[in-house]
Amino acid sequence: MTQELRPNKAEKEFLNLAYNRFYDIYEEIISDSFWEKDNWYRFCKIKDALAIYVELQNYTPIKWVFESIKKNRPPMEAEIGSNLFKFIRNIIVHFPFFDNWDDVWINKNIINWYKEGQFIDKFLNKYKAHEPVKYRIWESEKKKMTYISINFPKEYTDIEKIFLKDILSEKEGVKFSIIFMRKILDTQVEK
Repeated sequence: MTQELRPNKAEKEFLNLAYNRFYDIYEEIISDSFWEKDNWYRFCKIKDALAIYVELQNYTPIKWVFESIKKNRPPMEAEIGSNLFKFIRNIIVHFPFFDNWDDVWINKNIINWYKEGQFIDKFLNKYKAHEPVKYRIWESEKKKMTYISINFPKEYTDIEKIFLKDILSEKEGVKFSIIFMRKILDTQVEK
C-alpha cells in the first residue's frame, strides 16, 4: 500500500488560496490602522480570518499539530487553538445577526433553537465556569507586550446572555487570536 504524498494536488490548490488569503488578512489585522476602521469592516475581516483558519483545521497535518500541542504544551493550548476559535467562528457564522464584535451574544435558547448537542452547545457545556486562561503576546515590530484573558462564561442558561466581548476582547483578543492562528498555520510552511 502506497502512502499518498501530502499535500496532494487538491490540497495544494486549496492551501495556496487559503494561506494567501489568511496571510493577507493577518497583515491587515495586525496593523494599527485596522483598528481605526469601522466596526462592520473589522468584523467582516475577523470573520473571514476565522472561517479560513477553521477550514484549514481539516487538513490532516494541522490535526497532527494539535495532537502534538496536547502532549507537549501547557494545558488548554490545543483547545484554544482549535476548539475556542472554532466556537467563535461558529457563533459568528451561524448567528449572523450582529454588525460588530461587541454586540454578539448568545444564550442556550438561541444556540439550541434547532437542535441540542451541536458544537457550540457542547463547547459551552464543557467549558462553562472554567478558570480564565491568561496569555501574553509579543508584537516584535512594535516592541510591545499585550496581556489578555480568555474568560469562559460562568453560566450557560436559557436567559443569561453570553457576550463574545466578555470571552475575548475585540482588539487585544483578536490580535492574540490571529497571532496564535498564524503560529499554528506556519507549522506547514516550508519557506
